[in-house]
Amino acid sequence: MMSDVKLGRLERVEVRDVWGSEAGDFTPWLAREENLKLLGETIGVDLELEATEKNVGPFRADILCKDTATGHWVLIENQLEPTDHKHLGQLLTYAAGLDAVTIVWLAKEFTDEHRATLDWLNQITDDKFEFFGLEIELWRIADSIAAPKFNIIAKPNDWTNSVSSAASAISKGNLTEIKSKQYEYWIKFHDYILQSKSYVRPQRPYPQHWMNFSIGRSGFLLGATLNMNAKRAGVELYINSEQALPFFNLLHEQKEEIEREIGERLEWQDLPGKKACRIVIFKQGCDPFLAENWPQLMSWMKKYLEIFTKVFGPRIKKLNPDDWAFDEPGENQ
Repeated sequence: MMSDVKLGRLERVEVRDVWGSEAGDFTPWLAREENLKLLGETIGVDLELEATEKNVGPFRADILCKDTATGHWVLIENQLEPTDHKHLGQLLTYAAGLDAVTIVWLAKEFTDEHRATLDWLNQITDDKFEFFGLEIELWRIADSIAAPKFNIIAKPNDWTNSVSSAASAISKGNLTEIKSKQYEYWIKFHDYILQSKSYVRPQRPYPQHWMNFSIGRSGFLLGATLNMNAKRAGVELYINSEQALPFFNLLHEQKEEIEREIGERLEWQDLPGKKACRIVIFKQGCDPFLAENWPQLMSWMKKYLEIFTKVFGPRIKKLNPDDWAFDEPGENQ
């Protein structure tokens, strides 16, 4: 029996037919929140716009963003033509002038030599510098509006870099038994999160007691923690900002509603003497040093990282520190 299902045919749209100029058309389009979100999802970075047409040394960067998970700069250079040496030189100048940066080179088409150059740069630089190459395409079906698609041509080998650096430290005997155990846990948890298709995105695993996750705004981080000595794990919202206390207090005003949505009581820590505050939940009595406890801990962490993202994410995007009128610490609970 033949099917009578009718399907459309994808048609390629020339980028210059939609965006006449890079500076006047494409850059303003890409700088919109929904389009930066699409780009960020493609490269696995939560982007927050800082400026467009921003001077960086002797050149002007098309778009300057912050990686909300790390606070590092993300510099985006647009080219609606095949890649050329001029833009490559600008990208290298940007990298040389910044302590830590992710470079995103967007172009209509990458030459083989420029793709190879980005791969080489990712191999020879440490994890403070990351280079992405992406080709921009437009597609439509019949008379539909054109839809953008970003194709990754070159990207940093995050996994190799993080594994090799920590493996080197282990082989040289530079890690304690606890640090080695923490690192082993985060490697497995990193894989667990990715394989579960969770909407929370982990950073690289390191031999330390925490792993950070983006929650969509600079100065705010989700954290998963392991305390081997206290035999507990935690999930927290960490506010590290000059305005940490006003942000904390504005959230504390919503304490009852937040805890009702999360389904648990939280610890509200304003951390006197520090430019940071923390809202945290702990899982007690499940020793993270013992590998047989890891499946239970990973499931618990994933659950509350997703809940914290759902409950706190929309709230922190709306926070304005000027709305807090009193310079008083929040009450520890």
